[in-house]
Amino acid sequence: MGAQRTTLSAVAVRAGVSPSTASLAFSGAGPVAQETRERVLTAARELGYTGPDPTARSLRQGRSGIVATLIGERLLYAFRDPVAVGLLDGLAEELSSLDSGLLLISGDATRIGPTPAQVARMPMDAVIFAMCGRDDDPLLDHFVERGISVVAVDGPHRDDVAVLDIDDRGGSSELARHLLGLGHVRVAVVALPSRLDGRRGPMDDARRNEIGFSDVRLRLQATEEVFGRVPVFEAPTNLIEEGELAAAHLLDAGETDRPTAIVAQSDLLAVGVMRAAHARGIRVPEDLSVVGFDGIDTPWLDDYVLTTVEQPFVEKGRAAGRMVADILAGRRPDDVRLPIKVRIGTTTGPPPGP
Repeated sequence: MGAQRTTLSAVAVRAGVSPSTASLAFSGAGPVAQETRERVLTAARELGYTGPDPTARSLRQGRSGIVATLIGERLLYAFRDPVAVGLLDGLAEELSSLDSGLLLISGDATRIGPTPAQVARMPMDAVIFAMCGRDDDPLLDHFVERGISVVAVDGPHRDDVAVLDIDDRGGSSELARHLLGLGHVRVAVVALPSRLDGRRGPMDDARRNEIGFSDVRLRLQATEEVFGRVPVFEAPTNLIEEGELAAAHLLDAGETDRPTAIVAQSDLLAVGVMRAAHARGIRVPEDLSVVGFDGIDTPWLDDYVLTTVEQPFVEKGRAAGRMVADILAGRRPDDVRLPIKVRIGTTTGPPPGP
């Protein structure tokens, strides 16, 4: 049997103060003389008391002090994505002022994303769907049934959750019109994962009809509203290497069928596309135009400036934190749409002549 935990009452007796005064000395939230506070802290050190029991405190306050953040892939991949890292940084910055801790829940080597059983017994005050919000996610109903408020970043879009997103359709449409204005007709898309099942390959009709993520669906719809149906190669994760593999499939189709422009649904995928092009002696933008989405730093591109959609991913994390603050204050946060900006760089130009 373990040693019995020293109580705050014992500290108060040792310091010669009331339990309420000892509590205020620890919290720093009340008018306690510096001499009294030091006497309480000295007594605590002598008794080996490390502070109030967080479990008991959470029961008294009706809060766990935990905000869960769901990530639909392994952290190994998420932390290689500057958008994910920036979002989490902004979120952690905002939560630090709320006296709340950030709990990351992700998948593992054999399973993409957490299951209802995994999160059923986890205490949490709110949950953020940060990088896993497909519209039919079974975890959403689980949290709603538990009465836990949800902030959905880029989806899922439902009336019973607070949604934080950007204009995916508008940004992608502007990029597509930019390519059309340059004269491009043969366009292909390297898509982000449409579902979290690790699939890599061309996107067929069945796959198109079952896209689980609104950002993937909206970005593709915007491109095809401008160009009609285009070839789409789906990447299983948002990694440079996956963009390179996808582009290899599209660029090895033969010169007459090869696209003159590739729309990558993220900047990391776009970097992979450019690597594949350079490996084949295909010049950017003289032979192939490349566009991305996100607006991350791209040191891998040397002197190129990627044509892309810039989204405020750090501010997106901060905004999610402010929405959580509303939830903790007993308010239902309004949905938020953050602005985006199209940046025309040096990776797009007219298609090659006949």
